[in-house]
Amino acid sequence: MTAPLPSPEAGPATGFGPHVPVLLDEVVEALAPSPGDVIVDATFGAGGYTRRLLAAGATVHAFDRDPDAIAAGRRWPEAQGDAPRLVLHPRRFSELAEGLAEAGVASVQGVVFDIGVSSMQLDQAARGFAFSSDGPLDMRMSQDGPSAADFLNEADEQAIADVLYRYGEERQSRRVARAIVAARPLETTGQLAAVVRKALGHRPGAPKDPATRSFQAIRIHVNGELDELVAGLAGAERMLVPGGRLAVVSFHSLEDRIVKQFLREAAGAMPAGSRHLPQLASTVKPVFEKPSSAIRPTSAEEARNPRARSATLRWAVRTAAPARATSGSLAE
Repeated sequence: MTAPLPSPEAGPATGFGPHVPVLLDEVVEALAPSPGDVIVDATFGAGGYTRRLLAAGATVHAFDRDPDAIAAGRRWPEAQGDAPRLVLHPRRFSELAEGLAEAGVASVQGVVFDIGVSSMQLDQAARGFAFSSDGPLDMRMSQDGPSAADFLNEADEQAIADVLYRYGEERQSRRVARAIVAARPLETTGQLAAVVRKALGHRPGAPKDPATRSFQAIRIHVNGELDELVAGLAGAERMLVPGGRLAVVSFHSLEDRIVKQFLREAAGAMPAGSRHLPQLASTVKPVFEKPSSAIRPTSAEEARNPRARSATLRWAVRTAAPARATSGSLAE
């Protein structure tokens, strides 16, 4: 989401180190904020997007299930007073529509998602998201509920293998799961990384650490990230006004696939027909205009912010058609 590098966007009010929001200019251009707009930052984090939206004169409703992010946001001057321009929601973005309703907001002009783990979570060893430094095997964004250690030490081998294959696209998921079960109990990120590397045959100096896919998969499972994304997109569809804008930044193929499919279906795109099965005309009015193509970081951004390399932005504009009935099929 963000990277701990020097930036004019950073400041002591964030509560975290300096950071560089990914695809910041492109996201702001996609949202086109105007003074008086109400915009949702569904993944507040260290507030990189929010800062620019506030500067454009918008009121921002910021969601984050991480209590550390919310605590830092409450120190921003825009969050103070009887009529704050930054309204913080300490809850999951899958509850976006419910949170706005409770705040008395019936509709918004924009919603932005920055999917995945944030830099301040990655860079705190005690949060247990990364294998670059040893820490407790936690990975919980909300800091409550079952941890990664709970899952890995209690689940059976098949369940672990399924998670590694589905969410990490790990081809040798069964081998890794077998090694994890044999090494239990696991308590730290260092222990898990060592087990995965040994199972897959780690070569020092290789361009990608073999533990990367397993850590990604376990984190996604522990936090229910793909189901959260599906629910969050549906909530944005319900809350956006006609002409409102949705922008989503994702970081790997599983997320981007969900976003791409959601926007295609929402725009009324149908699979191409054939002589055996002609294309059927949709009877549902498109709820979004034709979405943008995938937008990737420039080489200059990738050079100054390596974590931006895998980022993809997609955005679209809401039509006046009624929101569709929700479905969980996108995460299947």
